[in-house]
Amino acid sequence: MKILCISDERDTLVYSDRVKSRFGDVDLVLGAGDLDLDYYSFIVSSLNKPLFFVFGNHNLANISDYRREYRETFANDGFLHPHEFQSYGATYVGGKVLRFGNLIIAGLGGSMKYNDGQNQFTETGMFLNALRLLPALIFNRIFHGRYVDILLTHASPQGIQDGDDRPHRGFKVFLWFMRAFKPSFLVHGHVHLYDINAPRFARYGRTMVVNAYEHVVIDTEAPDGRAQH
Repeated sequence: MKILCISDERDTLVYSDRVKSRFGDVDLVLGAGDLDLDYYSFIVSSLNKPLFFVFGNHNLANISDYRREYRETFANDGFLHPHEFQSYGATYVGGKVLRFGNLIIAGLGGSMKYNDGQNQFTETGMFLNALRLLPALIFNRIFHGRYVDILLTHASPQGIQDGDDRPHRGFKVFLWFMRAFKPSFLVHGHVHLYDINAPRFARYGRTMVVNAYEHVVIDTEAPDGRAQH
């Protein structure tokens, strides 16, 4: 299965009238955060392929449509009025474990907490987010023979493709997650790659860690998980 992974910046190779000729053979799209939902809508309508996404720490205008804790509690009349839900053709997988065909995808969005912004977490907070996935992961292990195939995040694991500054520091809990549940891939964004030769792939145990900045294509059936593009 070929998967187009995107994050952080609109890529001119993707946001183009030639997107279908370039990426029409992919089976699925994964959005690793910090992208506008209308960009997802463009990709879904152009490729006619499903798209799963998590939110990052920027471009959060629509996060209240998906996350109850970020909605305004009361309007002037005293009743709950969540923002109008909009259809972008994309599926939010943050804090969830979902299936696409035979593929099992879990999502943990957000970044390390560095100010009072939305969708930022301490190490403990992200650990609690991961624990909430446990019932679904165990269900998959019992009935499907494995916990998860892909963990989709925004931040990177600690010490793997992360940054030195606090906002871009990776989460240690992601290392534990990879050891415990052995996903084939961890796909993240958040860390921008300005050097065309900067490495996008790193191996941690059984997991291939992939930086999806702008775009990258992975092939779940290739020996090393990489695809030519």
